[in-house]
Amino acid sequence: MAHSKKYVEAKAKVEPRRYELREAVEKVREIHYAKFDETVEVALRLGVDPRHADQMVRGTVVLPFGTGKTKRVLVVAVGEAAKEAEEAGADIVMGEEAVAKIQSGWLEFDAVVATPDMMRHLSKLGKILGPRGLMPNPKSGTVTTEVGKAVREIKAGKVEFKVDTKTAIVHAPVGKVSFTTDQLEENARSFINAVLRAKPASAKGKYVRSASICSTMGPGVALDISALEAK
Repeated sequence: MAHSKKYVEAKAKVEPRRYELREAVEKVREIHYAKFDETVEVALRLGVDPRHADQMVRGTVVLPFGTGKTKRVLVVAVGEAAKEAEEAGADIVMGEEAVAKIQSGWLEFDAVVATPDMMRHLSKLGKILGPRGLMPNPKSGTVTTEVGKAVREIKAGKVEFKVDTKTAIVHAPVGKVSFTTDQLEENARSFINAVLRAKPASAKGKYVRSASICSTMGPGVALDISALEAK
């Protein structure tokens, strides 16, 4: 794959070694070149076989400084739960009529929260919401009776992560290049720690094989997370 001249120039500024987290964040901010506010993402390649259910790594984390993107939240609920969702700041609150609307092609939302009783209706949307990572799930806290709490967490910068079954890589956005170094470092640290805490009991050998941080258009900067692993 041919890279642009700016990408090649940026990559030349990255030394072939593992950077400590703060140093890596500084490097990503230094070498970014796109004219838009790029997203910064952390990726970890894990020593697990996610094809086995007992080695699946998934979870959520609320980033201290958010992602830099305001998510549009759909809540599927009725009655008091619907009222609670509205008071918590949900962008759209609907009942089972949400199913037909989504089936017709409407996808103007970034996250979906539902009460347990609504899941029998939403189960019809697996092929639509599943591939987009939008299907509510109890493990991610998006199928819950506490819809207000779920909405507030998503609005505050909650991100969901799940290891890829083919590559064993787990990744998540940790902010924008316009964030300060302190903000990006703290967000990245929170995400990495969440992945470390999600280590399956059945995982053998080295858990984190490699880790990197990059901006949307920029090259990856290898991370040395041994200090975080030790803690």
